Amino acid sequence: GSEVYGIGEKGLFEYLVEENMKIFNKYNVKQVVTSCPHAYHTFKNRYGQTSFEVMHHSQLFAKLIDEGKLKFSKEFSKTVIYHDPCYLGKQNGVYDDPRKVLESIPGVKLIEFDRSRERSLCCEGAGGRMWIDIPGERLAEIRVKDAAEAGAEIIATACPFCLLTLEDAVKTTGYEEKIRVMDLAEILAQAL
Repeated sequence: GSEVYGIGEKGLFEYLVEENMKIFNKYNVKQVVTSCPHAYHTFKNRYGQTSFEVMHHSQLFAKLIDEGKLKFSKEFSKTVIYHDPCYLGKQNGVYDDPRKVLESIPGVKLIEFDRSRERSLCCEGAGGRMWIDIPGERLAEIRVKDAAEAGAEIIATACPFCLLTLEDAVKTTGYEEKIRVMDLAEILAQAL
């Protein structure tokens, strides 16, 4: 319901909340884990009082690593720069868990953008830029160029909107041979 809410369809959003809550209650759902910060934000902040815990997958991975339940068997020997998704970071304060996951993966050399965490530059993925072609330089292209200048081989993120927007920017800036964009979960999976 995040996008429905975002475009102002409050009635449809309320209907979706009601229908989803019926299903969650029917199956006695105790935890909802999302890979999308927009869904995370919606469940956590727009659903009102719920009987279930809401986690982003970066939080779950960090917890499993801390508990020793997630162990790595391979190295991921790459220089990785992490892009903070706006809805995960700025809206919900989740900055450390994704970095903790990346830092725990053998071989990862984690570097930071000059503008990261609270000061992170939005890639415009959630702002609708992925569906609208407006002439001029895009923030995602600036982000990719910044990553290249920092020496990154991988731009890691934890948001499907950021992932698609940054992947497109890698192509439009001509960095396809130098930089790859990956979700945190993809990197983690390659090291298991």
